[in-house]
Amino acid sequence: MNELVTKIGAPEVITFGESMALLIAEGGKGLEYARSLEPSFGGAESNVAIGLARLGHASGWCGRLGNDPFGQRIMKSIRGEGVDVSRAELTEEAPTGLMIRENVAGKSSVYYYRKQSAASRMAPEHLDEEYIASAKILHVTGITPALGESCADTVAAAMDMAKRHGVKVSFDPNLRLKLWGVEEARKVLLPLAMKADYFLPGLDELKLLYETDSMDAILAKLDELPGASVIKGGENETYLYEKGKLTAVPYFKAEHVVDTVGAGDGFCAGFLAGLLREYSLEESVRLGNLIGSQVIQAVGDWEGLPSAAEIERLLAGKGHVER
Repeated sequence: MNELVTKIGAPEVITFGESMALLIAEGGKGLEYARSLEPSFGGAESNVAIGLARLGHASGWCGRLGNDPFGQRIMKSIRGEGVDVSRAELTEEAPTGLMIRENVAGKSSVYYYRKQSAASRMAPEHLDEEYIASAKILHVTGITPALGESCADTVAAAMDMAKRHGVKVSFDPNLRLKLWGVEEARKVLLPLAMKADYFLPGLDELKLLYETDSMDAILAKLDELPGASVIKGGENETYLYEKGKLTAVPYFKAEHVVDTVGAGDGFCAGFLAGLLREYSLEESVRLGNLIGSQVIQAVGDWEGLPSAAEIERLLAGKGHVER
């Protein structure tokens, strides 16, 4: 792999979606018994944008936040990570969404308070086509369409804008069953997958979306898509599927798993960084696997995303120097 170098300028990757205030129960206790909640924020798309920025890439995040303390904190934090938020908006129309998370006995549970949030009111007219056209890649997820019809229309419109201008489209279905049912999701997400150059589902998501446990049947469905597919969540590897060829790319071993939330977003950031550096698809998947392995060793949705320097050290086989 080539050396990771900082890129300065217009965003190479643009993404948008809902970022929410996050409260995490401390001490490994359930919310019913936790005495304190650690504040942070999270959102699949902003996590990816932050991951790319830490890897030295210019990224942009668009979204709508309430003009309230939560929204202001999130906007400042994302900007502080080096992500362009020039097309993000603080609005008086609705509040910032909230999620509360507990991690008990290694199992994470999330509770959403996001109905009628500012992000749920996104509409195609909030998009800046010129901004999208300036990027190399548009990254979207299936979480945004789950927020409502206008949000689904916004994702589809953004993908169409990208295609009109030769911008590659990356799509992670990120199926959230607490937001909608599988049948409703299937009707929306599968047509969106047809617009993607890079489809980034999890294996469990594909089993639900395609209504089969058969890998052969899943691959037959993926053959119908126009782009490459990257299947996360194999037993010991991520699968790359392109033009009828299935390649298994092994995971990197994590020394100490702390919190698995955000691993998929870390993978996406690494994979997209690889594409921007003109790595092969297999090398890009490998970089995604490495980033994902680092994220799960820290608490939080994005806090464990590594810097370019940290990744270079890992790739070179150099350990951490404490003193």
